Amino acid sequence: MFFSFGLKSSILLIFFFHGIVFSALLLLKGVRTNNKSSIWLSLFTFLCSLYIAPFMFGYAGWYSGSVYRDILFYTPFQQLFLFAPVLFFYYRTLLDKSFRFSPRDYIHFLPAAVYLIYSIVIVVTDKVILRENYFYADGKDKDFSTWYQIGGLVSLSYYSIKSLKTYDRYKRITYQSVSFADSVMFKWAQRFLVACLMLIAIRLLFFIINPEWDEFGRKFWYYVCFSFLFYYISISGYTNSILSVTSFKDEELQADNRLTNEADKNPGTNIELPAALNTQGEKEKNEIPELDIWKDKIERLMLNDKIYENPELVITDVSRKLDTHSKKVSQIINQGFNMNFNDFVNYYRIKALIRKIENGEHTIQTILSLAFECGFNSKSTFNRAFKRYTSLSPKEYIEKNKLQQVSNQDLGRK
Repeated sequence: MFFSFGLKSSILLIFFFHGIVFSALLLLKGVRTNNKSSIWLSLFTFLCSLYIAPFMFGYAGWYSGSVYRDILFYTPFQQLFLFAPVLFFYYRTLLDKSFRFSPRDYIHFLPAAVYLIYSIVIVVTDKVILRENYFYADGKDKDFSTWYQIGGLVSLSYYSIKSLKTYDRYKRITYQSVSFADSVMFKWAQRFLVACLMLIAIRLLFFIINPEWDEFGRKFWYYVCFSFLFYYISISGYTNSILSVTSFKDEELQADNRLTNEADKNPGTNIELPAALNTQGEKEKNEIPELDIWKDKIERLMLNDKIYENPELVITDVSRKLDTHSKKVSQIINQGFNMNFNDFVNYYRIKALIRKIENGEHTIQTILSLAFECGFNSKSTFNRAFKRYTSLSPKEYIEKNKLQQVSNQDLGRK
């Protein structure tokens, strides 16, 4: 098959080939592990490979040969209305373990279906009915029509915004339902959004610089930048094989998360909620009957049963022990303690750790091992939580506590 291996065509060929390979690997991985997000990412990677194909083949000389030119003209390589919703559904399945693709979700693919029908009509008209290039009489590939490219940019922007909202929703639900939220705030998911925004930015930039999308000489660097980004997304998505612990069906657990400077009611520690967590707001409208009784029950679980020591504690664990539903537990913590579930559990973990420090256990064990005993599952999460609730690092707190003890001893001598 004719292919001119120039610098530009060869560079794009490398990305094209690797995109096809990673698409196959992601598909295989998704099928083997029943990971729907990998399957969606596989489709996205395949569509990105097709997206750069016209320019790769164009630099290889295909538009100069009638047979090869017809392949490029009549094959809708650039599925601009398809890969944006595919990207969104990848993100949705990545973050929402309860998500199932339903018939109503097909509406997102309606524009892509219409464009595919439009492409088929062109093929049938030119090659079967008229047997001449009626639609392609101008010699320009319809994939590079201005209206289609602008439509693709709008589609990508719209679904990137939906992905951003999905992440925000995921973040809020996670903090309301698990005690290790910081550990499952997937960095890859954040970087993914940045990559999407960069895709939009470079498309917009190059569209402004040169709106003639079929001008090959001035679009090479755009396709190289695009190739690097989709290559990064594909590789990172393959290596970051993560499964969400959050279900969007539990969104009713999201109660008003307003925090105040309510003092801790339990003696034995000098920790207070930091001012950074305080905010003003209206009083919760749906007050829970016997709120104080429920608060006492939850506090007993924390103080007596020490359930916060479970590093994988989730709100359903608490609801089962209280023989109630998760939504009610979430509302009790929101209304009664003015915290979300994640902050509430970490609050008790830090209190327990401070008691250990005051008892001098940090002189026998490392502070990190004590943190793990209290239920933390990572050093970074522990450090953030400790500073959040004490405004000091663990080292600073120990030094301050040591100085306080020395001061108290001096006062005792006097």
